[in-house]
Amino acid sequence: MTEGIGSLLPFVLMFVVVYFFMIAPQMKRQKKEKKFASELKRGDRVITKSGMHGKIVDLFDKDNTCVIETLAGKIKFERSSISMEMSSALNKPETVK
Repeated sequence: MTEGIGSLLPFVLMFVVVYFFMIAPQMKRQKKEKKFASELKRGDRVITKSGMHGKIVDLFDKDNTCVIETLAGKIKFERSSISMEMSSALNKPETVK
């Protein structure tokens, strides 16, 4: 009986390590990205994951998309295609030295 539990212990420990170092951070990141996408508003300057810079001019909750105005015109994107990291860095107020 104890031999069976002893042989399962390494697998249980391996699962716990994988969960805390891989699965949990990924779930936390997904929640942050979903919150970021839901908090977008008109006038926000954003950068898409493909590198397109623009400003949000319209949001559609029905299909979870937004219209971004760029120098080339207006383009419709999925909200999930907007980069949270690059857009946050773009909107961060610059500090004066």
